[in-house]
Amino acid sequence: MIRLIGYFFGLGCLLFLGVAAAAAIYLSVVSKELPDYEVLAKYAPPVTTRIHAGNGALMKEYSRENRLFVPIQAIPDRVKAAFLSAEDKNFYNHPGVDVGGLIRAVAVNLQNIGSGRRFVGASTITQQVAKNFLLSADQTFDRKIKEAILSFRIEQAYSKDKILELYLNEIYFGLNSYGIAGAALTYFDKSVNELTIAESAYLASLPKGPANYNPFRRAEAALTRRNWVIDRMVENGYVSQSDGEEAKKQPLGVVPPKSGPSLFASDYFAEEVRRQLIDQYGEKTLYEGGLSVRTSLDPQMQLEARKALQNALVDYDQRRGYRGPIKQIATSQDWGIELAKIPGLSDVPEWQVAVVLSVSDQEADIGLQPRVDAGGKVQTERKRGTIAAADMRWAFRAASGKVAKSPSGVLSAGDVVFVQRTGNADSTTYRLRQPPKVQGGLVAMDPHTGRVLAMVGGFSYAQSEFNRATQAKRQPGSSFKPFVYAAAMDNGYTPASVILDDPLQITLSNGDVWKPTNYEGEGGGVHTLRFAIEKSRNLMTVRLASDMGMPLVAEYAERFGIYDHMNPVLAMSLGAGETTVLRMVSAYSVIANGGKQIKPTLIDRIQDRYGKTIFKHEERVCDTCNVSSWQNQDEPVIGDNREQVLDPMTAYQVTSMMQGVIIRGTAAGKIKLNTDIAGKTGTTNDEKDAWFVGFTPSLVAGLYVGYDSPTPLGRGGTGSGLAAPVFNEFMQAATKDQPPEKFQVPAGMTMVAVNRATGMAAQPGDQGAIMEAFKPGTGPATSLQVIGGGEAAPQVAPEEILRTSPQANQAVSSGSGGLF
Repeated sequence: MIRLIGYFFGLGCLLFLGVAAAAAIYLSVVSKELPDYEVLAKYAPPVTTRIHAGNGALMKEYSRENRLFVPIQAIPDRVKAAFLSAEDKNFYNHPGVDVGGLIRAVAVNLQNIGSGRRFVGASTITQQVAKNFLLSADQTFDRKIKEAILSFRIEQAYSKDKILELYLNEIYFGLNSYGIAGAALTYFDKSVNELTIAESAYLASLPKGPANYNPFRRAEAALTRRNWVIDRMVENGYVSQSDGEEAKKQPLGVVPPKSGPSLFASDYFAEEVRRQLIDQYGEKTLYEGGLSVRTSLDPQMQLEARKALQNALVDYDQRRGYRGPIKQIATSQDWGIELAKIPGLSDVPEWQVAVVLSVSDQEADIGLQPRVDAGGKVQTERKRGTIAAADMRWAFRAASGKVAKSPSGVLSAGDVVFVQRTGNADSTTYRLRQPPKVQGGLVAMDPHTGRVLAMVGGFSYAQSEFNRATQAKRQPGSSFKPFVYAAAMDNGYTPASVILDDPLQITLSNGDVWKPTNYEGEGGGVHTLRFAIEKSRNLMTVRLASDMGMPLVAEYAERFGIYDHMNPVLAMSLGAGETTVLRMVSAYSVIANGGKQIKPTLIDRIQDRYGKTIFKHEERVCDTCNVSSWQNQDEPVIGDNREQVLDPMTAYQVTSMMQGVIIRGTAAGKIKLNTDIAGKTGTTNDEKDAWFVGFTPSLVAGLYVGYDSPTPLGRGGTGSGLAAPVFNEFMQAATKDQPPEKFQVPAGMTMVAVNRATGMAAQPGDQGAIMEAFKPGTGPATSLQVIGGGEAAPQVAPEEILRTSPQANQAVSSGSGGLF
């Protein structure tokens, strides 16, 4: 018996040694295949890039994984306690693998064999870090062994807090949300430090299976799992019994998922910033780099710009008549289901989609589009309202020209239309609306810094993402003329210089004749350059450009950034080229700030994920701004290193002339502000685009209105009739809280009373005399000297008039000159 026992003992020892040797060989082989866990020290997960307005408000987020990295020190103890209770209560005590927990899991799984219950796991937080960062998710024995080995090594290399930090910033929570900070914002619209016990417990329940505890589709299961986590927090001593019971009484409190930018009306601005970031840093950095971008957007000014342009577009469109419903749906059964499928305009919340249920001669009964919850279910409530005849009278005239006498002649049951509530939130009366076909773009800018304060790229971003403020290249018409006159003022002419306004014809070398005319055909005689720009005289501008030479005009246009390369032909002096609203506003800013070059920008500063500034728009230098203490030194001076691209005296002369446009010229009576204002109208050939660009001493704004496919705007579609009122509405709102400002006359200039008709010094008793600004060494003429007087019709080649673009060719070949 003893020998038999000894035999079995020896056999057992040999077997043990064999198994141990095999295990050692296996572990040695597996260990050689392990990834390098030291990469955890360089952990840089994909992090959300956040775009902020100038006041810090969140505009937009861009990410492939919705994640914000937060250090462990910034995560509250109650949040950490929730995850430890849910996932690994012995985290701070085990060496990477919880042996006790593993034994318990094995015992439970043995009991569950054949019961149909899911096997329970025993992975620690460290093991989950090893799996998520370094291994695949394959459910294999090899992977579990590798996971355990890596866990031991990770525990030896990193602190517990570091491991927990990695875990909480990496895990997936559902709804495209990664990491605890991203999950807190996604589910509760809160920062991590604002989470309650109940909210922390719910988030801690999600890593086990986000889809299983979806708050919108499986609310009951989510509540049960959350309460289980709260009970574990109480059991582990993290939360008192009373606090735990109180937390379990709370509802889930999950907020519906948000779509679109957080800051209303910022869509076009945010999209332009996104494009610039991609151009500068690439898509990977934008969507994974965790940039923090502070833009120049003024949210209140943006709202005012949106309102002014939208009002004008809707008003113009309604005057052209009703074009019909969005579509037709059946109303005999539940119309809400079909109506819910029709997209509205998400960035025009004042408007709702509705279906006409019945219509009479007095009103139309409508059903409003029902809400759809986060789970995609259409709400059962069906709200209704009415459209009175008076609130849709504009639609009695159809775009086709047909005229109706009552609502029944316009609408039919089943018509899907846009409506806008007429009263307060409880009102059931609505007015009929339709998205306008006409579009436009508006930009407002600080002329001293180039910071874009507001940008509107069209009626609705949901309707069209094309940004007409930056992407649409349009003819500026006569809004370009101030730069022709700036070139003149810089090269020996004065506002009192006199030029001929008689009919002009230019014979081309191929025998064709170009006959530019003034907008309404009027003209004749001689007038000053001030009169020419105030009344937007085409004939005088062409003569002036011809007298100076178009290469000089082209040089100035390129210097101001209106064009990169301007074709130096005469038609361009009337604004026949193509440029953008942003470029025009930037060019006017140079005049407004006294001739300093600026770089228009939508971005003030960019910081990387660690808070390091990697870009800032401000390039001025202040060498003495950051001293450690005050030692009676002089006040710091910020050096102005901007290039002077226009004589400050010239800038003031052109500004003064454009003040005349507001007071006596083409915009007379259209602009009413309690501050100094200068500007210029612009109407392209056949009234296809209406422009106005203007400025106060501290704000420049410009806009155009026109169809995306250039089409005549019709009667009243001029810069004066259509664009100037938009500018006025916006500027009144933008400057209402600012004290009145005055344009400052540069030192050294001489103010002389001038006869507005002759340009010579005014005599006592002259009516209509005006104070004109002259540079040193210049002054009013002592005798009448007319530019273009006694001229012969020049013989020029067609290419000196025409350029290759169809728009410019049409502006010239039509013979109307019509740029006003």
